[in-house]
Amino acid sequence: MRANSTPSGYVGVTDEGWYRYLRAMPNLDEVNFWRPKDPKAFAAVPPGSPFFFKLKAPHNAIVGFAYFARFAKLPLSLVWETFREKNGVADLLEMRDRIARLRRSPIEPGEDPDLGCILLTEPTFFAEDAWIPQPTDFSPTLVQGRSYELTHGEGASLWEACRQGAARPDGAAELGERWGSPALVRPRLGQGTFRVSVIEAYGRACAVTGEHSLPVLEAAHIMPYASSGPHEVRNGLLLRTDIHRLYDRGFVTVTPDLEFRVSPKLRQRWENGRAYYSLEGALKVLPRRADERPDPELLDWHAKHVFVA
Repeated sequence: MRANSTPSGYVGVTDEGWYRYLRAMPNLDEVNFWRPKDPKAFAAVPPGSPFFFKLKAPHNAIVGFAYFARFAKLPLSLVWETFREKNGVADLLEMRDRIARLRRSPIEPGEDPDLGCILLTEPTFFAEDAWIPQPTDFSPTLVQGRSYELTHGEGASLWEACRQGAARPDGAAELGERWGSPALVRPRLGQGTFRVSVIEAYGRACAVTGEHSLPVLEAAHIMPYASSGPHEVRNGLLLRTDIHRLYDRGFVTVTPDLEFRVSPKLRQRWENGRAYYSLEGALKVLPRRADERPDPELLDWHAKHVFVA
């Protein structure tokens, strides 16, 4: 779905290893463009804007693009748990080694450094014979990147070149509306980006309990993805792990008026549940943005089709 806005894109600098590892992976729906030394918020372009991948010298070429979905500063442990190989490395040990090299200091035992994560959806990687020269005005002193308007000048030329060179994983040309006139798009979130988006929307706190311990918080789908529920924030609730499991099995629910309810079946089956019945009532935490709050229709679906009243 496209929105009306002045179209812009961002050219981000990356290394050849990240590009080659991800290009070899089939059917990628998202990637994490992470930064270890500068985890400051990324706000150069709005969500839905093209994000172009530029290799460092000596290549200085555009090797693909994706759509910017969200920025988040996250601890390494959560980054790996959420995106794994979509970080552009084979395993956590390699990622730790790469972070240490980039920041020029080792990761100490027990250290869980924060990374700046630019979350990108619908990535396209070009075959080497389809690489595009970087914009002529891209300064060699830029170590991270810069934004371009896509309706004129170097930005328009870059977008047209990427549109013409857009490739499927087998390298064949694939043109169409997806890569048409430059405009903001509504990013189609992958599972990892969905999880991070829900975590950030709820301020890293469980909707039911207010718990802030990130390792025990999970992004729950209101309507499961397997039942055609979308990877969208409005189809998500941030829940403590135990409450998430009960929610998926229908022993608890959240009503369309945002009340937490516990099924009497929980007490009947296990002769307990006191810790959960005491939580009944209005949710303790909700997203600040109205467009990120749970969809009442999806909540009603869960109450009618999953909750065991």
